[in-house]
Amino acid sequence: MGGLYMFKNYIFDLYGTLVDINTNEDSLILWEKLSLFYSYQEANYSSNELKDKYMQLVNTKLKLNTNTNYPDFNIEEIFKELFNKKGIFPSADTIKDTAQIFRVLSVNKLSLYNGVIELLESLKSKNRNVYLLSNAQKVFTLYEMKLLDIDKYFDGILFSSDFCVCKPDKFFYNSLIEKYNLDPMESIMIGNDYTCDIQGAKEVNLNTLYIHSNLSPNLVHEIDSNYIILDGDFNKVKPLILK
Repeated sequence: MGGLYMFKNYIFDLYGTLVDINTNEDSLILWEKLSLFYSYQEANYSSNELKDKYMQLVNTKLKLNTNTNYPDFNIEEIFKELFNKKGIFPSADTIKDTAQIFRVLSVNKLSLYNGVIELLESLKSKNRNVYLLSNAQKVFTLYEMKLLDIDKYFDGILFSSDFCVCKPDKFFYNSLIEKYNLDPMESIMIGNDYTCDIQGAKEVNLNTLYIHSNLSPNLVHEIDSNYIILDGDFNKVKPLILK
């Protein structure tokens, strides 16, 4: 193949591909602060009780979703149920605030990899279509994209929380393909998770670029991808594109 500009559509994963992130949802301080916020809304939980109930609800949501081997859930529904269990029925804004507070308390690092802006600028300067397909929660991920000033580059964004299904499920990929009427042969998936981003994409006949970043799962298979970057250097993507 020639340079990647032979493609019309560029589909990106987010975390571990464009965004370097570190979170700790087991943090004691997180659950202490979140339980305090719940108490402000008259839903009284100890930190341990809140964490335990949260995990129980998440596991139940995932187990009940029998339509896929790769289930996801909407985290706002979890926080709403936690209020409801204490007889509190908050507004949608309060539920949204709760989810975002949870995220803020869990994030230790959030930054773009070097070269991301340059790549996105290059693609848009060539009038290419840029999409995001992310296993993530819309309620805080969209705001993180705005914070990092990259949301403006995307022609379409799909989050797994809106579909209750994750990559590599073909349904999630096909949802993007069908919504934007993409020709897989003219499209490429760029991601750092070999199973979710590369094998999943190949199942729906997308071209692929695999980049092994600091957040990539350990490789246990030989890599089968149109393009491969093993050292996590995102700056190497742009020279491929500009050939």
